[in-house]
Amino acid sequence: MPKSHASKKNEKSKKKSAWRELIETVLWALVIALLIRYFVVEGYYIPSSSMEPTLVPGERVLVAKFYYRFTEPKRGDIVVFRYPIDNRRNLIKRLVGLPGETIEIKDGVVLVNGEPLQGDSFNRTYYDVGYYGQGEHVVPPDSYFVLGDNSENSDDSRFWGYVPQKNILGRAFLVYWPPHRIRILR
Repeated sequence: MPKSHASKKNEKSKKKSAWRELIETVLWALVIALLIRYFVVEGYYIPSSSMEPTLVPGERVLVAKFYYRFTEPKRGDIVVFRYPIDNRRNLIKRLVGLPGETIEIKDGVVLVNGEPLQGDSFNRTYYDVGYYGQGEHVVPPDSYFVLGDNSENSDDSRFWGYVPQKNILGRAFLVYWPPHRIRILR
């Protein structure tokens, strides 16, 4: 039996709606992915050895971009932030000094308000180089003092000063690449 004109038209509209549905699904998926990347979680590449041994060049980390909307940054957090000297670049370092605290690096140890930092995250030698790495300095309001775990090879707050809170993009919480190095960051 030959198909009627109405039957052909109905078949054509089903094909169009299938294509339209596919395009709409892809567009919505793209919008949702972009929203997640912009507001929730984003991956970052580790380009240098400034955070060794915690993070090594070539690793990729996930950063919770929403984290500091619910809580204040804490000492020891590994944060991704816009570089204060060039906002087009992002850096990753360990947060050491909080607003209003006095920071000093002396004999390889970071002193906060005159007390040495304690804990595994700070069990390393820090070099007192750069303007902000020598003598005592008070962290300004709404700013933070950050250091690389590899103090000998890190361009950090010792050289260029403090990170404004508005520059902090989020907290690194997971190494996801390469697969044999997957781990939660502390």
